[in-house]
Amino acid sequence: MSIIFIRSLILYFLVIFAVRFMGKRQLGELQPSELVITILVSNIATLPIENADIPVIMGATPILSLVCFEVIMSWLSLKFPKLRKLVSGSPKIIIREGKVDPKVMKDLRFSVDDLLTSLRGKDVFDISEVQYAVVETTGNMSVMKKQPDDTPTRKDLGMSPHPEDPPQLVVSDGRILETSLKTLGFDAQWVKNTLSEGNIKLSEVMIMTADRTGKCYIAAKNGTKPYIREENSSDKS
Repeated sequence: MSIIFIRSLILYFLVIFAVRFMGKRQLGELQPSELVITILVSNIATLPIENADIPVIMGATPILSLVCFEVIMSWLSLKFPKLRKLVSGSPKIIIREGKVDPKVMKDLRFSVDDLLTSLRGKDVFDISEVQYAVVETTGNMSVMKKQPDDTPTRKDLGMSPHPEDPPQLVVSDGRILETSLKTLGFDAQWVKNTLSEGNIKLSEVMIMTADRTGKCYIAAKNGTKPYIREENSSDKS
C-alpha cells in the first residue's frame, strides 16, 4: 500500500509539472492539441498507479515526451502561421453586420440552440443586438453588440476619470505582502498606521486591499463589518 501511495505522489507532482510547463490555461481555453496532450497524460499517469508491476519510469517517460512534443509544437506554431492554422484551426465569424452566416454554422456544426446558448453565455438574450460574433479556436464565442445596444462607457457619458490600476492584496491572513506594497509605493509602516486608524490589529486582518491613492478595504477574521478607508493623497511621499 505504501508503494502505491508513493507512486501516486510521484505521478501527481509529475502531472502538475507537465501541465504548468505547457502554460497557464483554463480547461475551456485549451487548443485542440493541448486538450489531446492533457487527456493522454492523465490516462498514462493512471497506468502505473493501477498496476504496480509497471515501473514508474514507464509512466514518466511518455508523459515527459508528450509534454516536450507539445512545447516544440507550440514553438513551431509561433514560427509558422500555416502550421498553427493546421493544428489549432482559425477563428470563424459566425455573425457579421448583424447577419448570421449559415455556411459557418454548418462548417462548425452549430445548431440554432448552440448559437443562442453561446450568446446567452455572453449575457446576450436578444440576437438582434449582436453586430459581430466570432467563434474562437477554443470553442468560446466573442461578441460585439450593436452600438445602440452596447453598455455606455464613461467616455460616452462625458466623464474623464483618471486611469488607475485596480487595488492589490497587501495583507493576507495577518501577513503583510511586501511585494504588493512596493508596487503601490507604500511600506509596512503605512499598513500599521492605517490599521491603527481603524483600531485593528494586524493579526486580526483576513483581507486588506489598497490602491495607489491610499484607499483601503479591510476585512477582519471575525466577520465583522469591513473597514473602508477612502483615498488620502497625504499618505504617499
